[in-house]
Amino acid sequence: MRSCCFSRRVQPVWLARICALLLLCSVAAPAWAVPSFARQTGMACAACHTVFPELTPFGRMFKAAGYVLDNMKQVQAVNSRRQEMLELAKTPALSIMAQVSYTQLKTRLPDVSNPAAPGLTQKGTAGFPQQLSLFYAGKIAPHFGAFAQLTYANDSGTIGIDNTDLRFAWMKILPHKQTLLYGISLNNNPTVQDLWNSTPAFGFPYASSNAAVSPLAATEIDGTLAQDVAGLTAYAFWNEHLYLEGGVYRSAKQGQTDVLTGAAGPLDGSASNVIEGVAPYWRAAYEYDWSANSLEVGMYGANFKLHPGAALGSNTPLQGPDNRFNDVAEDFQYQYIGENNIISVEGTRIHEQMHLAASFGAGLASNPTDDLTTERLWGTYYYRRQYGGTLGWFSTTGSTDAGLYPAAAPGGPGVVTSANGSPDTRGFIGEVNYLPWLNVQLSLQYTHYMKFNGGTTNYDGLGRNASDNDTLYLLLWFAY
Repeated sequence: MRSCCFSRRVQPVWLARICALLLLCSVAAPAWAVPSFARQTGMACAACHTVFPELTPFGRMFKAAGYVLDNMKQVQAVNSRRQEMLELAKTPALSIMAQVSYTQLKTRLPDVSNPAAPGLTQKGTAGFPQQLSLFYAGKIAPHFGAFAQLTYANDSGTIGIDNTDLRFAWMKILPHKQTLLYGISLNNNPTVQDLWNSTPAFGFPYASSNAAVSPLAATEIDGTLAQDVAGLTAYAFWNEHLYLEGGVYRSAKQGQTDVLTGAAGPLDGSASNVIEGVAPYWRAAYEYDWSANSLEVGMYGANFKLHPGAALGSNTPLQGPDNRFNDVAEDFQYQYIGENNIISVEGTRIHEQMHLAASFGAGLASNPTDDLTTERLWGTYYYRRQYGGTLGWFSTTGSTDAGLYPAAAPGGPGVVTSANGSPDTRGFIGEVNYLPWLNVQLSLQYTHYMKFNGGTTNYDGLGRNASDNDTLYLLLWFAY
């Protein structure tokens, strides 16, 4: 998954820019996005997206502005001072999304359902659906909008809150016709509020199998805490070039109750990996646009102090030694958006420094300090927003630690283990896409592992090779 307005009392310069952008968008070729925004704005999806979910420059501004630009009949109310008290669209900005998929591993997994007579699992897995989501995406009130997702996933068989970003936003015209767009985001996944698709929450792969074999290691900012936290951040976007953001996150566990009260909180030792106090988050980026091109370079990061709690054992108190994770990342994004051709090149590098006082003291880490580095680079090409594909490279390297990245028990199943205690993983992802209609996407994706959990051959000590986890993924993805 960059311009926009907030109320009917818009500065003349900004209004002129909006009108110009709307005119350009009205003649743009259509693409696919969350239909809620298309219903709200009355614009073709190509206004905000190259191909969903990657944002255009207009889309980034629309998001930063709080999702409030609309072209719908409103139910309005004002007070005696002519101040807006209510502004509701007559048609709610709702949409549904579904993913139907088929996943096939290169090599079968061990079937451990019957330890007395182990066998092999089926080679392929169908997800029907893999995921089904309901969105509210759009304006709630003047200066206030939301992107909120409720999802059923077949791996859990439950419905739960998914990526959510609530925004309050304002705009000012500065001297010399410069603009300052600023606001507040309340969200549940670090980087889900970001404007560029080079950061984890909306980075490539935009859809992936939930039936694949995943490596052991991931940094905290790279989706590890998604939907497990609540964050409040403030941001400013100057002249559509310089973007600065800072804020804090706190644990917001779902389905967690306090053992003593039976209520939703406060969190106790039955919870795992609870943030001590608040975790600071920061972001800085600069974008330069010329002709049909745009280039962004930036940095982002966070510092998480976590009490392991139940991760160390049943009902471990949330006090004493903790684990600390300092994540610092760099990213870039280049886009060319032509009439027929779209090219994107994006990448990120995340370095995490770990201080594992709690895990090391409990014997669950071999080292008191470790580090982990994740790198991703991908390029995308689309012709007329209908035929396209992406080729991506990924790599994770880090400290050898047999406690964090354990080997399989003797004679037991391996698969998500590391015989040498290394998290090192690297490989490629190739994907081809076809959009027969504006709201339907067909994808064929293949993931190839050159190294997996520290090894190329026999990485688990039980004979499984990295390439045995190669994954073929077929996806029908549609929204209405």
